[in-house]
Amino acid sequence: MTATDTYAAWKGRREEAEDTLSADTASRLAATLDHAPAGTGAAPLLAHWLCFLPRAPHSDLGPDGHPRRGGFLPPVRLPRRMWAGGDLRFPRALRTGVPVRRTSVVADVRESEGRSGPLVFVTVDHELRQEGALVLTERQDIVYRAAAGPAGSVAAQERPPEEAPAPGIWQRSLVPDPVLLFRYSALTFNAHRIHYDRPYARQEEGYPGLVVHGPLTATLLLDLYVRQRPGARVTGFRFRGVRPAFDGRELTLHATPTGAGAVLYAADDRGRTVMSAEVDAV
Repeated sequence: MTATDTYAAWKGRREEAEDTLSADTASRLAATLDHAPAGTGAAPLLAHWLCFLPRAPHSDLGPDGHPRRGGFLPPVRLPRRMWAGGDLRFPRALRTGVPVRRTSVVADVRESEGRSGPLVFVTVDHELRQEGALVLTERQDIVYRAAAGPAGSVAAQERPPEEAPAPGIWQRSLVPDPVLLFRYSALTFNAHRIHYDRPYARQEEGYPGLVVHGPLTATLLLDLYVRQRPGARVTGFRFRGVRPAFDGRELTLHATPTGAGAVLYAADDRGRTVMSAEVDAV
């Protein structure tokens, strides 16, 4: 049986889970984003990523800190796993203190070839419901890559500069530090070592520093829009990771409003796009 045949067996795999987002957990996300707690039952946008967290025993973690391959997701052997992007819809506000039921389906698994070698893309669809009502849908794209040494990562950093997008009407700059990355890892119970173990990130996965979580960058981008349009109701959010961001380097968030929301992107200290995104709002 080929690898493609093995992965095909995972298509359509289904999983159901139940969890509850506490007001205390939601307030910790607000604190991480430098916001005061909302003081209402509505959870911050993207706070659902703080639910349904991995519960693998420590003995079941792989050398990268992730749970070992297999189970609901296919057993992809490529060692580098990243969240490549997502497409979310928010029919209703997620409420704290109310049980959430999530139904997840592996929609697709496909192999490809990139500049750095073989790739495997896994697409997962989620539906979240509270008291039977749909509150959120999400299509999540995960990419697996081959291992890369430090030399490979340096070469990637030295590629010719790309044309930078136009600056956003709204901007916010920050320097992600190990404290921010630690707090977000703690909120999401994410033990992936690229976010807190600098020797591992550099020597084993070939990164120049600690990697900023893709979901954290997405959360910061959507937060920029919410800061500028606090009264808007966000109905959709799409994002795509372009390249990693690293701790200790300035990250600039850009947003330009449109008639139906905004277009956004995050840029690193060299002006290169780290993530692009769109917001739908009314």
